[in-house]
Amino acid sequence: MKAFLILLFSTIPVFGLFQLPGEHAASKPVPLTVLIEETQQKNPDIQAVAHEYRAVNNSAKGAGALPDTQLRLQHLSAGSPRPFAGYTNSDFAYIGIGASQQLPWPGKRALRSEVAGLDAESVRAQSAVVTRIVIEQLKVAYFKLAYLQQTLGVLLRDDKLLGEMEQIAESRYRVGQGNQAEVLKAQLQHTRILQEITMHHREAGQVQAQLKQLLGRAQDSPDIMTEPLRERALPSSSADLLEQTRQHNPEIAFRQQLAKRSDKQVELARKELRPDFGLEYMYQNTDRKFRDYYMLTLTVILPNRGRHQAELAAASEHRLTAASELNAEIQRRLAEVQSQYVAAQTSAEQLKIYREGLIPQAEATYRAALAAYQANRQDFVTLLSAFHDLLDFEEQYQKELSEHESALARLESLTGVALP
Repeated sequence: MKAFLILLFSTIPVFGLFQLPGEHAASKPVPLTVLIEETQQKNPDIQAVAHEYRAVNNSAKGAGALPDTQLRLQHLSAGSPRPFAGYTNSDFAYIGIGASQQLPWPGKRALRSEVAGLDAESVRAQSAVVTRIVIEQLKVAYFKLAYLQQTLGVLLRDDKLLGEMEQIAESRYRVGQGNQAEVLKAQLQHTRILQEITMHHREAGQVQAQLKQLLGRAQDSPDIMTEPLRERALPSSSADLLEQTRQHNPEIAFRQQLAKRSDKQVELARKELRPDFGLEYMYQNTDRKFRDYYMLTLTVILPNRGRHQAELAAASEHRLTAASELNAEIQRRLAEVQSQYVAAQTSAEQLKIYREGLIPQAEATYRAALAAYQANRQDFVTLLSAFHDLLDFEEQYQKELSEHESALARLESLTGVALP
């Protein structure tokens, strides 16, 4: 019965769980910088906003052009409705050829061109926002996958430590120094580690799917192997980060473009209160027996002041709205930078505590508990508790490292600059 229980739990399949999720695993780790470059080139969302900017930019080139020129062909008969009646015997019948052109008030065309150009710049700024969001999502997913892949190594190593504990418990049980409950507890902990490995595979598979979607890759393409995470240094002060956010944050730049466009729209609305002009020239031929006619017409197009005054008032309100939204965006992004800076700073302190305190202490405690258990000076529950502490601290360290790097990635996204 004893041998049967030991055999039952030790034959649970293990090595099939230790492969990365997906049918094809990548052969070597891929640097994050390579994936960022690939995302910028192939991500569908980034490509869509890039095409939209080019479309709007091309449209803006014609915004300041003159209205379309009109060509006119006239025919006037005299004495009869028949075509060309009286053309050879009357100086009233004629064939006329002319052209007309509408001329906006000076300055309107330039303002329209500027407004259209600022429209294009706002779309370009919006494309930078989309790129920022996609790259941030890529970085966070990459760091999470790195955490999962590195934690898998921790679980495998600790499972070997648990194997040592299980062998010692079995040996003690065989010679009558231990009890069956100790062996079963060791095997139960082994099964829990297998369960945790399975959960890691599920999370890793979900992150792989997200990364491939961001990269524009097929979902059945080879899985991505990450490089080991390393702790990057955080700037000593948040002041520089806040200033860089004011200057380089894509969302703030987008709101600034909208505010500039609103200013120009107010100027254009004021200009629209000025009249436009129309110029027409007509040449009329009345056969060679009679003298030709030449006609030049100047038209003044008076604006509807009530309608344009309402448009000016609306443009003024839109300008105030854009200014308020810009200020709100600045405050929102600066607060987010400060929050992420505090999170990264606290995370760096936690990593130091794990690295220099908790993990070494947990390792020493486990080794001491293992030696004491082998010498029959300590019970198995104390040894198992020490093992749990070591496993938890190692996993928490890897998770904290991932969160630290994710906070730095968000700071890079908010400030628009790369941190070393």
